[in-house]
Amino acid sequence: MNKLPTKEEILDWIAANPTLTAKRDIAKAFGIKGAARIDLKRVLKELEEEGHLEKRKKTYRDPDRLPPVSVLQIKAPDDNGDLFARALEWHGEGVEPAILMVLRNSDPAIGEGDRVLARLTVVHEQDHNYEARLIRKIGAAPRKIVGIFRKTAEGGRILPIEKAGQNEWIVPEGARHGAKDGELVEAEQSGPKARMGLPKARIIERLGDPSAPRAVSLIAIHQHGIPDDFPDAAIAEADKAKPLGLGSRTDLRDMPFVTIDPADARDHDDACFVEIDESNSNPGGFIIWVAIADVAAYVTPGSALDREARKRGNSSYFPDRVVPMLPDRLSGDLCSLHEGVPRAAMTVRMVIDAEGNKLSHSFDRVMMKSVASLSYQEAQAAIDGSPNDRTGPLVDPVIRPLFGAYKALEKARQRRQPLALDLPERRIVLDDTGHVASVDFRDRLEAHKLIEEFMVLANVAAAETLIAKRSPLLFRVHEEPSPEKLDALRETAGAAGLTLAKGQVLQTRHLNALLNAAAGTDDAELINISTLRSMAQAYYSPENFGHFGLALKNYAHFTSPIRRYADLIVHRSLIAAHGWGNDGLSPEDIDRLDRTAQAISDAERRSMIAERDTTDRYLAAYMSERVGNEFSGRISGVARFGAFAKLDETGADGLIPIRSLGREFFHFDREAGTLTGSDTGMEIAIGQRVTVRLAEASPVTGGIALDLLSIEDETITRAPHRSRKGGPKRKLSQSKRKAAKTKRKVERRRR
Repeated sequence: MNKLPTKEEILDWIAANPTLTAKRDIAKAFGIKGAARIDLKRVLKELEEEGHLEKRKKTYRDPDRLPPVSVLQIKAPDDNGDLFARALEWHGEGVEPAILMVLRNSDPAIGEGDRVLARLTVVHEQDHNYEARLIRKIGAAPRKIVGIFRKTAEGGRILPIEKAGQNEWIVPEGARHGAKDGELVEAEQSGPKARMGLPKARIIERLGDPSAPRAVSLIAIHQHGIPDDFPDAAIAEADKAKPLGLGSRTDLRDMPFVTIDPADARDHDDACFVEIDESNSNPGGFIIWVAIADVAAYVTPGSALDREARKRGNSSYFPDRVVPMLPDRLSGDLCSLHEGVPRAAMTVRMVIDAEGNKLSHSFDRVMMKSVASLSYQEAQAAIDGSPNDRTGPLVDPVIRPLFGAYKALEKARQRRQPLALDLPERRIVLDDTGHVASVDFRDRLEAHKLIEEFMVLANVAAAETLIAKRSPLLFRVHEEPSPEKLDALRETAGAAGLTLAKGQVLQTRHLNALLNAAAGTDDAELINISTLRSMAQAYYSPENFGHFGLALKNYAHFTSPIRRYADLIVHRSLIAAHGWGNDGLSPEDIDRLDRTAQAISDAERRSMIAERDTTDRYLAAYMSERVGNEFSGRISGVARFGAFAKLDETGADGLIPIRSLGREFFHFDREAGTLTGSDTGMEIAIGQRVTVRLAEASPVTGGIALDLLSIEDETITRAPHRSRKGGPKRKLSQSKRKAAKTKRKVERRRR
């Protein structure tokens, strides 16, 4: 028998041999046999109690030292483009070690969230303790959840906040991260997916009190993985930025641009000015100037700001906060066209005739200064004859020409016939404490439409210019509905006594004819919702497939580079195409346009879902104090498990569970969009007027449950509860039918 090893020798062995750390492996390594194994067990126990080792099943490891072969998770690239990783099995008491990935040319591509098996080498560099060489990729990022932590004797459980029924997650005692009972937490799956029982998780962040008003949007931000903290390098770049001088830019500071935005706008990235075209060849025409913040001058290709903006894809807007694409130094200051402050901008000058046809356009890089930051309501009141002290002096020289140009563009819009849906937009109004004060529907003013038409025209001009100059760009693409969705829309229209023609190339004017036929009827909302649901999802692409909804062949996003990365790409392309500087589209931008298009399209959908979920949670919080009250609404959706009703007062969607409709069987017809009771014959269909009682509202999940009281003013009749003896015969499952058949055969043989 060899001499019993010292504790230091045991720790060195475990660090050097991470795959041979069972007690018998250690004994074999040091030649320990027989009764001496008892002494080894005692030494290992002492090391465990002293905190040097951590026992996992039958193996030991040093919690303050990473083994030479470890499982790592890749972090986002740093400012220099280097990849760092974190050790997933780190359990030390000190600072988590920094691990630099050292990749070879032959290694496969890895990115943020990937899990890898790597060989580690201890180093003593200023910014990292280990260098890692890739052995192999072993999987993508683990599944993450956001939920409420509930403490138990074994550690705890997490109740997911998702509306859909999900299993609880078990949190072992050592994976609590200090979470307290009732706290909102973010966790990730730990260990392999369990075939039976509840999955295990470890808490990675504590998010605080779930009932706090600001937790509503925080839940959505973490649930959907929206980055809400800027890296230090991006903040540093933004803080170093200074206002740009005139330089070689065209000086338009004497031109009376105005911004027109919501009253609570957090940034101003577009300004407009219109002058009457004095040319004899264009009677009744206008010259429209649209100025857009020159974000590309501050966010250059490959910079820390650029990497973070591309990662975010867009700004995300919530009732209580904004998660911006760019730090506030840019989005709220240097790139915001504030009143009375000179700002660098990119302008497009567009000449239109009296009928709204665009005759020409040109782009320029300028210095401009807004003379007023107006709200939509101020601009509308001024043109309607009720100007205030701010807008009074601007009515004739500025505001009236703006609306004159809009009237001309409205004529062109009527000829073009873009899709004209009429769906009110909800607005959550919060009080000073962050609680919901009211739920309103936004007014649809001419001032809103004016800015929309100007921005659409500017976006078209950008796309046309870059196509003509053969410059790479990202188009905003909206493809026509699929045949299957159109067939479903035709059936819905047919049930309402309306017609959507078949056998022709679909154009938006055909859909508008359907919407106009439904206008003013009880089916108007149903037809608008069904038409919206038939639409494809818009996305970004380097290839031009047109924009079906706007009825435009060439369309790109140019007007909001503060909050959309696609617009920044278009700005850079314009800079490169005109030779305006070295901050245009880079070779790297061009090489990865496809990937950028996919990434920012995904980011846009992520933000839309997060914003919708936040609205649902605020609505549920607002409704939670009115449980038991009755509301009117309309059936907005039908599924196998129940029906959804949209409430008139708030626009909130609630579920009428099928179990609440009685004991009868309901047949679900997917194509017709109906649920039909087998006993009572009651039919629930999309578009029906209903009266419901609020049964439950959960602010944490955003779920609302309703009890159905009446359909089309007729009180519903629920099928009575049946005894098992007198109840309807149900079809036997295949296995039961087989068993019954076998039983009959046996009985016949016995006879």
